Amino acid sequence: MSQQLDFLQSSLNLRAKRAEVIASNIANADTPGYKAVDFDFAQALKAQAAGQQGGLSLQRTDAAHLPAVASHAGGAQLQYRSAVQRSIDGNTVDMDIERSAFTDNALKYQSTLTFLGRRISGLMDAIKGGQ
Repeated sequence: MSQQLDFLQSSLNLRAKRAEVIASNIANADTPGYKAVDFDFAQALKAQAAGQQGGLSLQRTDAAHLPAVASHAGGAQLQYRSAVQRSIDGNTVDMDIERSAFTDNALKYQSTLTFLGRRISGLMDAIKGGQ
């Protein structure tokens, strides 16, 4: 039972991280030269289930930048999203793709929450004796 709850927690954590990554892409849609990023959710979840610890990799593009501390997201590695059509300023964010990915991720996050809530509710009913 504990493994199932841990799995659901890991799934929710990765979904939240993916929402942050996609929201960052959307926020930078008008930033010249910004490259859209994402990570493979299934691969990150498998890595986390296998016990690999890691965080989202961050890259400093200038020595004057402060090093960022990435929160752990179960081995998820950020990858550049392939550009369907680059803009003139080099930005690769496609708002249609980002909106679709954000909506899909939000629906899956909500369904995981619903499943977790029903699981906990069932456990509470069992503890109370089914009343």
